[in-house]
Amino acid sequence: MRARTFTPVVLLLLAAVCAALALQESKLRYFLREEDNPAPIPPDANEKTEFAFARLRYNSIRSGGYWGFRGSWTTDYPKADRQFVQGVRRLTRIHTRSVEQVVDLESDDIFNYPFVYAVETGHWDLTDAHAKKLREYLLRGGFLMTDDFHGTWEWDIFMSSLRRVFPDRPVVDIGNDDAIFHVLYDLDERFQVPGIIMFRTGVTYEQDGVEPLWRGIYDDRGRLMVAICANMDLGDAWEWADMPQYPERYASLAYRVGINYIIYSMTH
Repeated sequence: MRARTFTPVVLLLLAAVCAALALQESKLRYFLREEDNPAPIPPDANEKTEFAFARLRYNSIRSGGYWGFRGSWTTDYPKADRQFVQGVRRLTRIHTRSVEQVVDLESDDIFNYPFVYAVETGHWDLTDAHAKKLREYLLRGGFLMTDDFHGTWEWDIFMSSLRRVFPDRPVVDIGNDDAIFHVLYDLDERFQVPGIIMFRTGVTYEQDGVEPLWRGIYDDRGRLMVAICANMDLGDAWEWADMPQYPERYASLAYRVGINYIIYSMTH
């Protein structure tokens, strides 16, 4: 009798597990049509971990043209994310998930992640409601890293949305002695990390963004809430670190910067 009653319970549990895995798989594939550089889903994608790399999905200033049906938030996605987290797993003891988590500002899901990465923010267009949600996230202890935007024109677009988030807080240069540059790796020698476009242009900068900018916004306690990486492309360095032609010095710095920022976000 016990064997006969136990079997349906086991089947129900197996069905529940399969359903949960299928749901996770469907979430990972939800943005399949928007992928910029597809990458395989790792076999351990459903592992429960202490940290997941979150990428911010946002509205772009243009929905057509170059971006087509994709938004600028998808740049290098998901290969850059999945390749970067492999470095986090190998170079730190942070129990890191092997796949990224896409978050947006339409729900409260962003509050589940201490670190959020936003790429190509020289094209973002935050609504007042989204800016309010992002401000709440940051003031409650969240951390935003922005990357891969270049020159005066994109800086102005970036700032037009950032001012909706923090109209009363200045953007300042991050000092060399800030903990974020020393929490794991000492990053006193920072330089411009170029995108893959350098193989076509022969230069490390884009537009008029000649000098790399390491800037940020602090809260009232001196905690860095927003880390701005402008006139550089760390995401490309993560994405193309496996390409022999991409210089190792750029990829190494990009990984060290990203890892420092993650550890800072989890400890400050």
